[in-house]
Order: sequence, then structure tokens, then C-alpha cells
Amino acid sequence: MKIDRRSFLSLGIGAGAGIALTPLPWKLADDSSIWTQMWPWTPVPARGEATYVNSACSLCPGSCGISVRKIDERAVKIEGMEGHPVNDGGVCPIGIAGLQLLYGQTRVKTPLKRVGKRGEGKWQKISWDEAISEVSSNLAELRKSGNPQSLACISGSGRYGTVSGLFQRFMTAFGSPNFMSVPSFVDGYSMALKQMHGIDSIPGFDFENSDFILSFGSGIIDGWGAPVRMFKANANMKGKIVQIEPRLSNTAAKADKWIPIKPGTEAALALGLAHVIIKKSLYNKDFISKHSFGFDDMTGTDGKKVKGFKSLVMEKYTPASVARITDTSAEMIEELAVSFAKASSPLAVCGRGKGTAQGSLDEYIAVHALNALLGRVNTKGGVWAVEQPNYISWPYPDMDKIAEKGFASARIDGAGTDEFPLAGQLAHRFVNAVADAGRKEIPVEALLIEGANPLHQFSDTKAVKKAFSKIKFIASFSSYMDDSAQFADIILPNHCYLERYEDIPAPAGLQKPVIGISRPVVAPKYNTLHSGDAIIRIAKALGDKIESSFSWDSYEACLQATFREAWSKLDSVGFLINQKYGAPGWDQFETESKLFEFISSADGAKTGRDKDEIVNIADIEGKGDKKYNLTLISYDSIRLASGSVGNTPFMIKAVADTILKENDIFVEINPKTAKDAGVKEGAKAVLTTPKGSANVRVHLFEGIVPGVIAMPRGLGHTGDDKYLSGKGVNVHDLIGPVEDPASGLDAAWGIRAKLAKA
Repeated sequence: MKIDRRSFLSLGIGAGAGIALTPLPWKLADDSSIWTQMWPWTPVPARGEATYVNSACSLCPGSCGISVRKIDERAVKIEGMEGHPVNDGGVCPIGIAGLQLLYGQTRVKTPLKRVGKRGEGKWQKISWDEAISEVSSNLAELRKSGNPQSLACISGSGRYGTVSGLFQRFMTAFGSPNFMSVPSFVDGYSMALKQMHGIDSIPGFDFENSDFILSFGSGIIDGWGAPVRMFKANANMKGKIVQIEPRLSNTAAKADKWIPIKPGTEAALALGLAHVIIKKSLYNKDFISKHSFGFDDMTGTDGKKVKGFKSLVMEKYTPASVARITDTSAEMIEELAVSFAKASSPLAVCGRGKGTAQGSLDEYIAVHALNALLGRVNTKGGVWAVEQPNYISWPYPDMDKIAEKGFASARIDGAGTDEFPLAGQLAHRFVNAVADAGRKEIPVEALLIEGANPLHQFSDTKAVKKAFSKIKFIASFSSYMDDSAQFADIILPNHCYLERYEDIPAPAGLQKPVIGISRPVVAPKYNTLHSGDAIIRIAKALGDKIESSFSWDSYEACLQATFREAWSKLDSVGFLINQKYGAPGWDQFETESKLFEFISSADGAKTGRDKDEIVNIADIEGKGDKKYNLTLISYDSIRLASGSVGNTPFMIKAVADTILKENDIFVEINPKTAKDAGVKEGAKAVLTTPKGSANVRVHLFEGIVPGVIAMPRGLGHTGDDKYLSGKGVNVHDLIGPVEDPASGLDAAWGIRAKLAKA
């Protein structure tokens, strides 16, 4: 049997994944409590009849279908749901380990009220009636004072499902425009699609029908999109994969070619490739001539000449100039561009790591323009503008005069304003606005946190904590005592995801609209309440038009009413999918020109504005300060959960010793850079950035460009979890946001740093 490089690496990575996923991997030998199953909370099921319940996983944006095996009434194993359109029987490490979240000790078992200082961990158990009353009375004071807009909400449950929809509805009826969800690459890519396609949509990538994937830092097998779907697409890929990033990730190691570049220069490289494709006339002439606008120079309505995409790229992004920007070679750029353009079904994708960072708008525009040059938009094997889920058709909420006035006020983060009209949310600006406000000018008096952990997920955690410390009242709906719940005033614990109903829209990146359903596998173990029920009860407690906007008696009633006649099929099958949905085609653009727009007709031909610089290479904090001679970047690993839910104990024990050893985190550094810094393998060191410093250990790694240090996301938790908290460092303690002036998005890809012996 012939084993090529990819097959060999697949075998190695598959074996490694198997070791990571088994309940008793060899690496766990150093913990006898795992071997002997002596943790007091570890479930030991009685013998009995096995049954299965199909549900959906909501632990990451992947939205996989799962099948949970039960013995009597105890869940004992989680498997992938066969036939599910997202994962078809597969499951990732955190999905398998979900039972530890159901039966683990970190769950909040009853409503809690803070009695000590914030973050001190002193709580008083209260009833649900008291909890609802506590929240509603604090919020009622805001409306009484005429400041409903001083309420904010951060949601992590997605922007399209019913839980997120109920919280958005509550904010509207209450009178506040300040609803946010956790940032991701979808924020930037959706902006690019709006500008270039003219429609509100999310990106879908037809990996399964592509024969050349050009990835600008996307962690295809490191947790990007729907992880299991990406594992399978990668394993079944019959063409070529090229990974562009400064660090040899698992994705880069598995790729046919790894191109290490200077971090933050991905957009320039994309336009350098476009330069070669245009110069050699390798672009799709049919698409460009008949279905696009702004490729060639044009004349505005004011008579001024406006440069088209072709002129901008040909003048400013020659292979030689791009090679200098990216620290690559002009020959490589020429060779890669030709190889990509001559593939039958090439596809370029971006969104770093797991896609949890927003990034620069110009990067998304540049990569999407590269696809468009080859006619790879809205077509088989390309990138599609997928319609956003639109199954929620509730009537607009009732609003009294207080709500109307508050809702009409400007958002605290500036999203949707004249400055950033396409931005839906700018969480870093929200944090800075609160953190930097004077004592008498604090714009937020109350905050609701649902399905998110901003004190760990948001960059510059010191600023986040400073902002939160100024907010008078914080209510968390977390199922677990995470970093943010620990800092709240009231905790209204949600059911665990295996105890509740919830619709789970398909993740960004999937090329078909899919809605999954999370169903109760077991009855709630503790005195918890579905967050949907909690917000409905709070709305009813506030009375008047807020109450009338929530006519449902319960969340489950709301869910069934939302899906109407489709509910029965959704509940029985476990998902809904539009089987007829296909590539949208080249006649589905809704821009002003009704064509794909390289240069906006509104900005270009209509107004005569000459945008002579399409790319903004995001700067980083500390640049120019000679004491910071290195660059710190973060990276993602499939073995480290970096969302609102952290690693389970088994997952932590499966993390490599070159990432975490006991409580020490390792940073990766090129041997040459380490020699210059005077540090050796395993040495303890102090890593310092303009945002702070941390004690780390050194791991020498040839697979990282010189001058760059890499630290993993997902460690450094501070919540009440003895198996997770205190292990390593949260990289967001050391990296802060860098605002993209074109979009307002947080475009940071790293920060300047220095490393010294401990």
C-alpha cells in the first residue's frame, strides 16, 4: 500500500487524536485518580438498559449533532449523530468530554447573590423568585431614572437563535440598543460580503468540492468552523492545501505546503497573488466582464477618475514589494499565484485559528477579491454568501416612550453609526468606553452576560475587569462558576446544555442553512432554570409593555411557536436542512450596480472618492519601542477549548507537556531567537508586553518564524475550577485590541513583547 505524506500525517494526527479522545490515554498515567475513577463526582452507572437520545452540541460554534447513550436515567457516553449534515457521526474532544460538564463540580447549582467583594467568591444561596426580583428591581431603577440605554448585554449563544433573540428582544423592549455577541471572524467577513455582494449574509465555504485550498491562517484542523466537518473535508481532500501563517500549526503540518510569513501581512499577500493573476491574464474573464463592477478604472459622477481594483493592485502590490512586506520571496508569490489560478476549483479562506478574532476588514476584502478574480464566488467549490437564518418572525416588541427614547440613543460601542455603518458590534470599544469613563460619566449601569465569558474571551482582560468594576450591577446566566460569573452580583444558572431545549443554527462556513436542536438528555440535576425562561420571567416582572412583548408562558412554548409546523420534524429528526439550497450563482448580487463589486459603486463611481489604498495592515501595540524586540502572537489548539466553556479535566490532562506542565505555560520560540534572548529549552522566563507580564517557560520550536513568540489560547482561567483555574496564563492578559480604522473591528494579530530570564 502506498502511503504519501498526507496519508502518513493523517495516520499520525489520527492516532494522536485517538489518544486525546480516549478516557484513559497514556498521558493520564500521572494522575491515579483518573485511572482508578476516584473523583467523587465521576459517574459510575448501574447496569441497565441502554437508550440513546439525539441532541446537538453547543459547546463551540460547530453545532454538531450528538447521540447520548444512557443507562437508566444516567448519561454515560456522547457520540456523534449519524447522518447529521454538520458532522455525520464524528465528534471532537470537547464534545466527547461533555459529560464532565454535566456531572462536574464547577456547576452553579442554585441562584446566588454576591455577599463579599466582587471576585472574592462569597455567595449567598437565594430562591429563583428572589433572583428574578433582584434583577428586575435593579433594571426597573434604570427605566425610572430615564436611562434604559445604560443597560448592556453580552451574549455568546449566537446572533440568530431563539435564546439570543429573546435577549435582543428584551433589550429592545427595555429601551437599550447595547446588545453584543462574542466577536468572531464572521463580523469581518459579513461586512465584506455586504460591501461586495450587497446582502446581509454569512460566508459558506464549499471545501468538499474544492481541489486547492489556500488558507490564510485558518485552523482547518485546529478547531475552525465546525471542527468535525473540517477534519473530514481535510482527510478527503483530493487536491492541494497550502497554509499561510507564521507558525507551523497542526493545519500547516498537515498541509501540502506551509508558507511562513510575517504576521499581520496576509492581506498584502492576497493582493500580491492577485497582481500576478491579473498580470498573467489568469483571471476569469467571463465573471469579470459580465458580473463585476470596479475592476477597471471608472469615472465618477463628479467627472473625476477613480482607480479600479486592477490599477490599485498592479501599482502597489507587485511581487517584489509584497515579498518585502511579508518576508517571503517574489518567486514564491509568482509560483503560488499561478498554481492557485490554474486549479480546477480553487478556494481561498481566512479567519485566523478557530476564527474567534475579528481581524481587519481589508484582509477579508482582499481574500474575497482573490476568490472573485477566479470566479470562485457563489459557485460550486467556492465561497458562498449564505442567507442568514430567518426563521424567527416574532412581531416587533411593544415600546413605551421610555424605551423609544433609550433605544434611539447611539450605541456605546459606535457600531452602526456614520463612522462604522456596517459594524454590528464592537465589543472592544464598549469595554474602552466604560473603562475610560469618569466616575460621573459611566455609560453602563447594568450588564447581562448570557452564554459568554468576556473576562476570559475578550482581549486586554485588565481593561475588561476595570470596565466591569465600574458597572453597578452585573447578572450572569452561566451554568458554571467561570471567570465572569465569579465577578457578577447575581448568578441565574442556566441548565447544562444536556438538560435543555435550544435551537442551534449551523456554524459560519457551512454552505447550507442547517438548524439543529439541542434536546434534554436528562432531567435538570440542580435548581437551575433555562436562560430563556429566566429572561421571560424578568420581562414579566417588569410589567407594562415589556411584559406584553413576551407573551409566551415558557421558553419551550416560545420555541414551538417559532418553528410552528416545522417543530414536529425538528424535534423528531434533530435538525432542519434546506436540501434544495445550492450555489447562489452570479445573478444574486444586490449591490447598487447589481454586480459583484471590487470597489463599491457608492464609494467609487457614485461619489468620485478615490480609495487609493485598499489594504490597511493592522499595526500592533508597542511597535517602535526598542525594548520590545519580539512579537507575541496567540494560537489555537483542538485540545484547548477557548470559548465560554473551558477545558474539562480529561482534556486538560491530554494537553501536551510542551504547552502546559503542571501549572506552567510554555511559549514557542525559534531556537535562533531563543539563543539571542539567552534562554534554553524548558527555561523559566518573564514575558512582558505593553499590557502586562507573565511567568512562562520556553519551548524551542523550529516551526515558528524568528522574532515571533507564540502562546496558546484557552488557559489562565480564574474561575472556581480546581482542575482548570490557575493553569497557565490567559494570552488575552497580554494582548490588547488594535482598531481597524476602516471598520472599527479589532484587527489585532499580536503585540510587541520582550522575553527575559526569570
